Amino acid sequence: MSLRNTATLIFFLMIVLSGVCLGDVYRVGDSDGWTSRGLVDYNKWASTKEFHVGDTLIFAYNSQFHNLMLVTKQDFESCNATAAIAVYTSGSDTITLKRPDHYYFLCGAPGHCQAGQKVDIKVTLPLPQSSLATPNPAPQGSLPSDSHPSSTPSNAPTICFLKLGLAVTTLVFCLLSVAF
Repeated sequence: MSLRNTATLIFFLMIVLSGVCLGDVYRVGDSDGWTSRGLVDYNKWASTKEFHVGDTLIFAYNSQFHNLMLVTKQDFESCNATAAIAVYTSGSDTITLKRPDHYYFLCGAPGHCQAGQKVDIKVTLPLPQSSLATPNPAPQGSLPSDSHPSSTPSNAPTICFLKLGLAVTTLVFCLLSVAF
């Protein structure tokens, strides 16, 4: 294989491997899953998380008794399950969050949404790692402004443009070293 072909192969491998990073994977309701038994306040659960584009939600439930519906805000607020945007019935549904927005989910089984089996997921763009500033320490006697527990990273792929830029820069240097 020629040196030029090797450099090209290395470039494409760097793009593929360096441009992908891991998003977070959330099991909705944690160990209790997606249920109507009053075990989980889903909106309280969601308020302790920061959902970003590329993250994945897993809804685990007994498909004999429950389902999962993506609905509009109006249908979410009124627990209207008749005009769903999407309906899932597998009992283990995986949803990848593809754009910043609010995603409204509910169970369409009679009475389940009214019993609290619904969740509003607010999705934002991830911040580049380089733009994260170290927080200033809180003054003595005050509480930190963000007291929500952090989430645990997992394995949903999403593009990290910072790494992609690093890969392109490295390729340029490789090609320059091959050419000279």
